Amino acid sequence: MNSPQHIAIICDGNRRWAKRKGLTEFRGHQHAVEKTIENLVDHCIKLKIPYLTFWLFSAENWRRGEKWVRKFFDLLRKLFKASIDKYNQKKVKFNHIGDLSKLPQDIQDLFKEWTAKSKNNQKITVTIAFNYGGRDEIIRAIKTIPAAKLKSLTLEKFSKYLDTKNLPDPELLIRTGENNTRLSNFMLWQIAYTQLYFTNTLFPDLTPKKLDQAITWWQTQTQNLGK
Repeated sequence: MNSPQHIAIICDGNRRWAKRKGLTEFRGHQHAVEKTIENLVDHCIKLKIPYLTFWLFSAENWRRGEKWVRKFFDLLRKLFKASIDKYNQKKVKFNHIGDLSKLPQDIQDLFKEWTAKSKNNQKITVTIAFNYGGRDEIIRAIKTIPAAKLKSLTLEKFSKYLDTKNLPDPELLIRTGENNTRLSNFMLWQIAYTQLYFTNTLFPDLTPKKLDQAITWWQTQTQNLGK
């Protein structure tokens, strides 16, 4: 049976996972980046799924406070730097969506470096949604549209101004975490026809087997796009 061409994941539950194991909360984020994401990327390469998106930091996560944000950024600096060459060897093309301009300069440079180094890779495109929010994305897109083009704007033309202009819309959106059946401002434009899969699995425990379960569910759904 067919697999979705683009899977997007709202990565929820990292802090709860760590707390239940008696670990500091950032060990949950560390496990997610070091283990979970790599395992899922490898599995999607095996399944020949060309696009995979992870939402790691929302535009609302700044509300967790300066101390938390600083520690989270320090963790990501360490883990991402260690991952650049590894994913490049796997022929992973790296992509980013979200507002880079509000991030520290060195993190902006890190995203740009990874994107540049991997631009010719073709096994899979892995997109990291970082400082991303759906409403923010739409507002930023509107601000970039020349006034002269507003009168002739179509759905297709507007999509070209979004962060995801080089990506197909996701066919399957997975939200991890317990008792959360909301989108939390993620890809509001892009998921008009996306199948939504909610699981009580915390993100660090989202194994390839559990991803297969979500894909099997997706295969049972009607994909008629309004026809």
